[in-house]
Amino acid sequence: MKRVYVNEEWCLGCHLCEYNCAFANSGLPDMVLALKGKPLYPRIHVEEGEKISYAVSCRHCEDPICVKSCIAGALSKNDGVIQIDREKCVSCFTCILVCPYGALAPGETGVMQKCELCLNNSRGEPACVAGCPNRAIVYEERGDAV
Repeated sequence: MKRVYVNEEWCLGCHLCEYNCAFANSGLPDMVLALKGKPLYPRIHVEEGEKISYAVSCRHCEDPICVKSCIAGALSKNDGVIQIDREKCVSCFTCILVCPYGALAPGETGVMQKCELCLNNSRGEPACVAGCPNRAIVYEERGDAV
């Protein structure tokens, strides 16, 4: 299965992946209308250290503990992609607590959100990948399962 991978040695820490993600998931046709003067709620986020920056997003684990621990049954795995049913989510934050990668976060309304590979809003690849100026984020199939 194709997944988002980060080559941290190439990450500039520019946060453009966050902007592109937030825009792609806003449902609006114009980036300025979607983001200007508003808080961002991207499904990927950049962690910055002294010597390295890298983007963190869902790894779509083979055996996802977040799905097993969701008390509302809002998380499911469909064709290898972990997805959230926003109607079922009760914002208990259990998924945040159990995710070893820190890939889940509350969205604008408090309902959990995470990378779903832009399956509902993409043109072949996730928005974070398309918007990375240094190609630090890639969408590819690798032999290593998480």
